[in-house]
Amino acid sequence: MPDIPYKPGQVLRNPANWKNLRFYQKMDALFQLTFIFCQRFLPKYGDRTVDQMIQAARSGKQNIIEGSEDGKTSTEMELKLLNVARSSVGELREDYRDHINNYHLKLWDNEHPRFQLMQDFTKTHNLPEEYLGFATKWSEEEFCNICLTLCYQIDAMMNNYLMNLEREFVTEGGIKERMHKARTGYRQGQDERLRQLEAECTQWKTAYNELKARALAAYNTQQEEIRRLKALLGEQ
Repeated sequence: MPDIPYKPGQVLRNPANWKNLRFYQKMDALFQLTFIFCQRFLPKYGDRTVDQMIQAARSGKQNIIEGSEDGKTSTEMELKLLNVARSSVGELREDYRDHINNYHLKLWDNEHPRFQLMQDFTKTHNLPEEYLGFATKWSEEEFCNICLTLCYQIDAMMNNYLMNLEREFVTEGGIKERMHKARTGYRQGQDERLRQLEAECTQWKTAYNELKARALAAYNTQQEEIRRLKALLGEQ
């Protein structure tokens, strides 16, 4: 789930740290596993599939990073780059499916005895180091099915994340809308402060006039008393 995008009046968003995104962690693991898979099971020369698979895995990983970073200023750009990443994962998924079919390996479905164990493991393990210890031991069939499962899980997680981003973009808008809100909020704050100062000035002016009137009344009363006393003294 994305973090709270920004505070009122803040222009830059606070997107989730890509290092903490579970689908990024799985994508990083998938990238490293794909590199090892190509080294172990594909020809070292003359097969374009190697470059295609590694590039697709790298594209998925790098576009998640770039999308998250660009998301600080542009939700729209984050959506675009994460969709590119998701497309790369889809391409890699088809490469693993093709490999299973082309080399007559068994696709592990929910009837396979190891399917649930594989699902449980991949759902609860995200970091590359949790997979790399097995990468030199898995058979070709094991390798393909585990990487294929990771592709499906990453795609589902990214889809949920993108749906949340899209809702945020619809309700909050992009950087232009946030800048407008920030400027409008600032002007409204300044206007409110000016009204407060004007009200305070009015209050002080009223208090000053009242004090002045009381002082003048007291002075007049004092002068009247002085005249009265002088009159009395004159009479005496």
